[in-house]
Amino acid sequence: MTASAARAQPTLPASFYPLLFVLLWSTGFIGAKFGLPDAEPLTFLSVRYLIVLVLMTGIATLTRAPWPSQPRAWLHIGVSGLLVHAVYLGGVFTAIAHGLPAGVTALVVGLQPVLTALGAGTWLGERVEPRQWAGLALGFLGVGMVVAHKAAASADAAHLLPMLVPAVVALLGITAGTLYQKRFCPSFDLRTGSVIQFLPTLAVTALAAYASETMQIHWSGSFIFALAWLVLVLSLGAVSLLNLLIRRGSAVNVASLFYLTPPATALIAWALFHETLTGLSLVGMVVAVFGVWLARR
Repeated sequence: MTASAARAQPTLPASFYPLLFVLLWSTGFIGAKFGLPDAEPLTFLSVRYLIVLVLMTGIATLTRAPWPSQPRAWLHIGVSGLLVHAVYLGGVFTAIAHGLPAGVTALVVGLQPVLTALGAGTWLGERVEPRQWAGLALGFLGVGMVVAHKAAASADAAHLLPMLVPAVVALLGITAGTLYQKRFCPSFDLRTGSVIQFLPTLAVTALAAYASETMQIHWSGSFIFALAWLVLVLSLGAVSLLNLLIRRGSAVNVASLFYLTPPATALIAWALFHETLTGLSLVGMVVAVFGVWLARR
């Protein structure tokens, strides 16, 4: 093997980044289930962002990580953080806290790869191949099969519609955030970049929580566990992996991974909470995995 060929091949750990990202990102719904009974959604997220900000500022300072030299870079990184964290997570947590089943939330957010593919050509000049469109369609079909029984058991349409609004806002946030970051700030130091992303995220979320919530927290054991998990595993681990994946791959390839989140979440919920997995769900998992494979080939 030539030196150039060796450099072209991903290292073994890097080849597992997508799988590790899906596994970690999928636990976000589980963390919400543990923590939301003890705190309102935006209050919960504000505390989470504050802890992440303190930790990442300390890490960036101790490791002397480089900060962006241009004000424009600060602006772009901050906007991407608002979209990916404040808008997306705020919408997801608010939807679940208001009673939208996690399966329905996952199905709504599962439209993200399709919207990302539609925007990739206009915003990024990426060409989406026919096989990728086929993979995206199969992935969405698989997600629908996985969460079909949860969607059928949800509230009637009159009560469901108001709960869907935060989920739709979350969908638009993660889609716009992925496209924006890929175009305007695809590469930045993960340590200082996280600080820049979470600064405006904390400010906006805390203001929204102050305006709309009581900001009371019941510091139970389950809440502390959920908070620690979401800070360390999601905000530090999964978000860093997401930034790496956006840097390395196309927007469509990265977005297609979100199709694997509902199946992975369903498996985790089955293992932890003994939630039912129907035969249709199992078939849907296979379809979703095949769709993602086809879209990322």
